[in-house]
Amino acid sequence: MGHIIAVLNQKGGVGKTTTVINLAVYLKKLDKSVLVVDIDPQGNATSGMGVDKQLINLSTKELMLGSHQLEKIILQVEDGVHLVPTGQNLATLELDLVNKENREFRLKQSLQRSRHDYTIIDCPPSLSLLTVNALTAADSIIIPVQTEYYALEGLGQLLEVVQLVKQGLNPNIELLGVLLTMYDTRTSLAEQVKKEVEGHFGSKVFDTVVPRNVRLAEAPSHGKTINSYDKWSKGARAYKSLAKEVHQRTVSL
Repeated sequence: MGHIIAVLNQKGGVGKTTTVINLAVYLKKLDKSVLVVDIDPQGNATSGMGVDKQLINLSTKELMLGSHQLEKIILQVEDGVHLVPTGQNLATLELDLVNKENREFRLKQSLQRSRHDYTIIDCPPSLSLLTVNALTAADSIIIPVQTEYYALEGLGQLLEVVQLVKQGLNPNIELLGVLLTMYDTRTSLAEQVKKEVEGHFGSKVFDTVVPRNVRLAEAPSHGKTINSYDKWSKGARAYKSLAKEVHQRTVSL
């Protein structure tokens, strides 16, 4: 089934979806088969990979409710990456799952048929039942952290939830790494935050740091990955580096 990675942070605006999309593309460029699963009701990974959410017939909702199997829902999108998209109906999925049997394992069960080398889950910016499903399905997690004030705010609660899932639902899940994003070399604050995060997480912090980059910010509005939009940008180079680092870490797990 390959390696499943959940990318999450309960804070919004930290580069979570940008990381999902572009990590997927550059893992694909390492000759790996890659599936992105969008379980964020906002659907930014879906639109960021060029898919119109209003035109989606089958989505994450149908996958997790078990009405359709994985291969019927997968779309091929940017740069040969596969996608389980999110439509406008995902917001009601948690209500639909509340009384379902094994509700925390719905995503894990749905992904058992996958033959991809990597599956990357874009989680909601909240500690919800959808997030628990992602953590139950995943082999490891990546936490993007923005290098600005309050970078570590809420991470304690997030790690507590991960620990609870590890104890009760998924004993094999591991923290693959913490990714520093939106790093601005012009400010001393960014370096201070970097040192603070490294002090908390040590070797779990990726060597790759994603810079604040205009081209990286613009790409999703065009429905493109950074590789398609500007493959020579600093943002593209950073995610290319991250993909190599992620691959090295997953191989050694």
